Amino acid sequence: MALLDIVRDIFKGFFQGLGTAWWVEITTAEPRCTYYFGPFQSSAEAEAHKPGYVEDLESERAQGIQAAVKRCNPDVLTVFDEMAELPERSTPVRSLSGQFH
Repeated sequence: MALLDIVRDIFKGFFQGLGTAWWVEITTAEPRCTYYFGPFQSSAEAEAHKPGYVEDLESERAQGIQAAVKRCNPDVLTVFDEMAELPERSTPVRSLSGQFH
């Protein structure tokens, strides 16, 4: 690893620790997920990488893609909405209370 790469990684870690790093946040409607890509030192750097992340998700057939560059400090890089994947019940759930005497 070159010295320049090491210095860049140190600065990225510093900015990330402060919560001032830039991230690309991408949400998709199908599957219902939020993805975070980064950290980046500047919004311009994040904007430059954003199209590539969108293209990757498009190639995976994600639908309803929205991308934004923002300052944040995500705890998790991929947030999957599990409730969106639960099958719908065709019959209602019935309570058994009052049926046993």
